Amino acid sequence: MKKYRTSAAMKKRLIELILERTFRFTEEPSFKLASGRMSNFYFNCKPTTLNSEGMFLIGNLLYELIKSESRWEVKGVGGLTLGADPVANAIAYTADTKGDSLESFVVRKEPKKHGTMQWIEGEVKKGDRVLIVEDVITTGGSSKKAVERAKECGLKVAGVLALIDRQEGGSEAIKAMKLPFKALLTKEEIFEAYREKGTK
Repeated sequence: MKKYRTSAAMKKRLIELILERTFRFTEEPSFKLASGRMSNFYFNCKPTTLNSEGMFLIGNLLYELIKSESRWEVKGVGGLTLGADPVANAIAYTADTKGDSLESFVVRKEPKKHGTMQWIEGEVKKGDRVLIVEDVITTGGSSKKAVERAKECGLKVAGVLALIDRQEGGSEAIKAMKLPFKALLTKEEIFEAYREKGTK
């Protein structure tokens, strides 16, 4: 595990990276969410998910989470582009370092206009069991679109996995679709670390 001796140490370091690179907070609501609602905090995950150390931590921790769920015996991981892409790639790469095999795939927001004109990119095919991944889940809208598109393309969706759960109804929306849901981190955990950092 590189310089990290335990999963707990990896998770602690990932939270530090998220606070440094991803988490933003203001007293007044100044961040517009995908839903159109304004919020006083925001997670822009790309500076963390596209960072080499961030990829290492995310890949290892989420891969470990997937392997802890026997019902998540899947061939591929992917989600709605763009947020899910580096998360899925990190997991698939980590699988190979563990002697395992996982395909990473991309769910397009609109079909390719030329060539194969497909909605899903990657080596997954009809009948394959897959896991939908997200960087941040809020209401579950992006995950729902990815799940629906994957099913329309013949994939069997085993569940949804998020890096961060904003705890604003997303997990409930996924469970309402009769799918299991897990998140590596919650808003609550990150806020707790943010407050602790502020008191030091």
